[in-house]
Amino acid sequence: MSHKIINPVLRGFNPDPSIVRAGDDYYIATSTFEWFPGVQIHHSRDLVHWELIAHPLNRVSQLDLRGIGASQGIWAPCLTYDNGIFYLVYTVVNSFYVKMYDTPNYLVTAADIRGEWSEPVYLNSYGFDPSLFHDDDGRKYIVSMVTDHRVTKRYRGHLVIQEYSLGEQQMIGEPVTIYASNDTYLEGPHIYKRNGYYYLFAADTGTGEGHGQSILRSRSLFGPYEACEGNSLMTSRNHPDLLLQKAGHGDLVETQHGEWYMAHLCGRALANRTEKGERKYTLGRETALQKVEWTEDGWLRLANGTVVPDTEVQAPDLPPHPFPAKPARDDFNRDKLDIHFQSLRIPLDETFYSLTERTGYLRLYGREGLGSKYRQSLVARRWEEHAFTVSTCLEFEPESFKQLAGLILLYDTQNYYYLHVTHHEDLGRCICILSAVNNNYSEPAGYIALPDDAKRIFLRAEVDRDKLQFAYSVNGEEGFQDIGPILDASTLSDEACQEGWFTGSFAGICCQDLTGFRKPADFDYFEYKNRL
Repeated sequence: MSHKIINPVLRGFNPDPSIVRAGDDYYIATSTFEWFPGVQIHHSRDLVHWELIAHPLNRVSQLDLRGIGASQGIWAPCLTYDNGIFYLVYTVVNSFYVKMYDTPNYLVTAADIRGEWSEPVYLNSYGFDPSLFHDDDGRKYIVSMVTDHRVTKRYRGHLVIQEYSLGEQQMIGEPVTIYASNDTYLEGPHIYKRNGYYYLFAADTGTGEGHGQSILRSRSLFGPYEACEGNSLMTSRNHPDLLLQKAGHGDLVETQHGEWYMAHLCGRALANRTEKGERKYTLGRETALQKVEWTEDGWLRLANGTVVPDTEVQAPDLPPHPFPAKPARDDFNRDKLDIHFQSLRIPLDETFYSLTERTGYLRLYGREGLGSKYRQSLVARRWEEHAFTVSTCLEFEPESFKQLAGLILLYDTQNYYYLHVTHHEDLGRCICILSAVNNNYSEPAGYIALPDDAKRIFLRAEVDRDKLQFAYSVNGEEGFQDIGPILDASTLSDEACQEGWFTGSFAGICCQDLTGFRKPADFDYFEYKNRL
């Protein structure tokens, strides 16, 4: 086959990929952090075309994110398959921006990856990014990095492994250190067995532009592990002109015909920089694929002969399998929300939205404010490109300035741009922009009164890399007119935000009622179009 893989294959916020093959089907699981439901799973049959199919952690009994801080929650899931069962291991980070991290690790299973997943089994809390290794003798092991809260740390990088009993559903035996070094920090470990060697595959040097992927091996599962010459299998560091930056955190898969590929995270940078000189990544960390090959002496190398990732990669020898294109516009005519929508920290359920109260509309009941880490009425989807247009139409009759509804572009609870309809004591129903940049607030357009007969309010946002322009239209009778100045979209990025820096930007719709009486807003549609 001559077709190509075009990277990133999962565009927009889809970090920490874990890839697995089950028969002729390939699946990638990625981190979701504070967004609910937890973990995204994409499906492919050719490694070229991918489709979002599942969020396995969709019940509060599996995942309770209420109160979780920005960029905490679900970290680095590991998806594996053994004897007809899918296994998903993941961390729920409950506290991170402190010396003592709380990082409980869990396991859920399913026979049908698209179906219901089990209740979680607690594993341990040594650190984050655990993975599950199925040895060929039937035994199973959890490998994880180890956090160290001490001011003077013993090791810069520390990995442990411990056996997991499937029958007892608990860890057994003692944890064994398999990596401890003051030279290189490792995380996101995976173990594979091939030709008598155990290979330790781990991300190195953090998740910024210095990120890389290391590979080590041992004849024994418990080590000692030796690193390959040069250590890094892949990295973008020292190559600032590459499209795919931050390359690392990889996982391996073998095709039906013996070809090998690595899924890894990456990022596409804006030219904008922070005051510290860091480039900004509004799309967050994304997922890419690289072809890899085994050398005669049993080490792994990129198929391109270098250590840097490619944007175009030779696809495997598999029949092309495209999926139907997703429509840009959602008219809310179905009985459940589109799978690409997520909410912050809480389930997408009838407590805050309805698709049946008014046919063809999404009704959001106003709840807590945009700074809340508990019960917001907000649904949103990922940005996929640096240039796009997003729009909606709503009907909303606020009676208080504490009631708001509209179109939002956000990174977290401290960073967003919100074009909304509200009420003003002097103007009545009006439209306004609320800007939040690291908890510094402004209203760059002031308050603009809406006509009394303005039943349907159309809202639009156009993003062109670092530039954001809002616009609105009344009743759709006239074209859109710009509102407010051109805003700095680059503030919605990993490097620009002070509290969270591991996710990516979203576009969505929301409704607040700070009186507590759940004033509803009806949204007629939501449309997201990339502009390449």
